[in-house]
Amino acid sequence: MAGMSPLFRRKGGPAPQDRLVTLIGKPDCHLCEEAQEVVEKVCGDLGVPWEKQDITQDPRLHEQYWEQIPVVLVDGRQHTFWRVNEQRLRKALTD
Repeated sequence: MAGMSPLFRRKGGPAPQDRLVTLIGKPDCHLCEEAQEVVEKVCGDLGVPWEKQDITQDPRLHEQYWEQIPVVLVDGRQHTFWRVNEQRLRKALTD
């Protein structure tokens, strides 16, 4: 592997299909709808499972994230909030 091009070396992180993206938002939120479009596209392209959670249905999530929605978590860790950048999310899932 030492002589292999960096383009073909596996970085050692989990495979995209072993990751989990969580989108935290609420109904009738235009930023949440935009974030979902990006999450659906990136996760669909990479075969990454994703889930959606509603802060209006979970008091703990509401307390933690109400000022930041939409929030995207990757493997349970906060990746971003408000606006989701497609390239940045794709990189986080493939690195």
